Amino acid sequence: MTSFDLSCQGLERLEERLHQELSLLNLPPKPWMPDIRRDGAPLHPVVIVGGGMAGLCAAAALRLQGVSALVLDQAPAGLEGPWATTARMETLRSPKELTGPALGIPSLTFRAWFTAQFGNDAWQALDKIPRLQWAEYLRWYRDVTGANVLNRRRVQSVTPTGMGHVTLQVRDLDTGTEETLLARRVVLATGRDGLGGPWVPDWAHELPRERWMHSADYWDDRIFEGKRVVVIGVGASAMDSAATALENGAARVHLLARRTQIPRINKSKGSVSPGMTHGFWQLPDEWRWRIRHYINAQQVPPPQGSTLRVSRHENAYFHTATQVESARLNADGSLRLHTNQGPLDTDYVIFSTGFRIDLAQRPEFASFAHAIRTWGERYAPPPDEADQELYDSPDLGPAFEFQPKHGVTLPGLDRVHCFCYPSTLSHGTVAGDIPQISDGAERLARNLCALFLEEDMAWHFETLQAYAEPELTGDEWRETPVSAVAPHAQ
Repeated sequence: MTSFDLSCQGLERLEERLHQELSLLNLPPKPWMPDIRRDGAPLHPVVIVGGGMAGLCAAAALRLQGVSALVLDQAPAGLEGPWATTARMETLRSPKELTGPALGIPSLTFRAWFTAQFGNDAWQALDKIPRLQWAEYLRWYRDVTGANVLNRRRVQSVTPTGMGHVTLQVRDLDTGTEETLLARRVVLATGRDGLGGPWVPDWAHELPRERWMHSADYWDDRIFEGKRVVVIGVGASAMDSAATALENGAARVHLLARRTQIPRINKSKGSVSPGMTHGFWQLPDEWRWRIRHYINAQQVPPPQGSTLRVSRHENAYFHTATQVESARLNADGSLRLHTNQGPLDTDYVIFSTGFRIDLAQRPEFASFAHAIRTWGERYAPPPDEADQELYDSPDLGPAFEFQPKHGVTLPGLDRVHCFCYPSTLSHGTVAGDIPQISDGAERLARNLCALFLEEDMAWHFETLQAYAEPELTGDEWRETPVSAVAPHAQ
């Protein structure tokens, strides 16, 4: 029996304990689904688009239910998600104690992974999880959960067929070749910008494209040395972007906020409870809308550590109640921003302005984008609760599946599942954020199991009829004629 305390005993011992825990839970179960092919090609039960934390957690949850999944990601192995590329925070914003994608299995937690290598004392001394260490943990998670990931694969199109499967055109970014994959269900685990992309204000397009970037873009940090930088926004990504520029030699950095004060209270933390995790998605529409609109309107403040990371630089300037009205390129090659507080010259602009649900930015979803029902069609909020993000959010079913607009027919649309941030109004924050990602993945997996059973019920009944494993061999008893028993003994 492996000891519970594996402090400093290494990942090999931890993996032994993980296998033991899975064995004690009888996981994963025996294969229970039919092997289906179409014209000689395999029909994958599930293809997951996106191999970041959400995609890996969904794949693991499905495997623990006996459902195989193929994961596709366009990044090289180990660089899935934002953690080692476009994320710029020093540490995660979530408390270290959160179990994240562990799916209720102790040995899958970050804490188990960390203490197995560095010990309990190091865990007690740890404040927040370093960002790149989280990326290392997810690489280990991918390996030990047996995720079947194909890297450097870009999904060119996702097309519901109405014939019991979805067709995916996939490009191999290394060879340039394309292939067609067939899947009974497709899960979009495509992250924060899952159904759209970064948003910037209209005036951004008045500037040369090489002189501005979005905080979600990849850039060479060295470009900021000796340069003036303006960051639009004061949220978490704004602080991380500003700090990155300052730490790479920026001459000065200005952060612009339209609000008169930087938000100080993270209202979203006040909405975390088992009740909200498991019950939000079944609340009446007005409550779901009201909660999410309130959190959006209050806005999430930047973490204290990220803010101090900026303010410790004397050449960092915070400007509240300041918004850009127009912008232009100066004759000397610098940029001039005309704000309501006066002109501001700079060399680069970083937009930390978030994302928009905008399917026009995702050509791979063009075959079904027109058919998706949104909450704007489902629910009419009071005038004081107008919220474009919520209007644009997809109205999803119990398995995170897309549903058609009224009057629009697209057979097979419900075989595409939205397991990314735009699902929040329908299901709560269970499809992307660390605190509840396991709950969301398990909800997705269990509902997919139910759908597969319903579709395959005729096959399962035939399997039931053919089942012939005997409980008894027939020699466990001796047959006795009734006549052989004395009357008084009857």
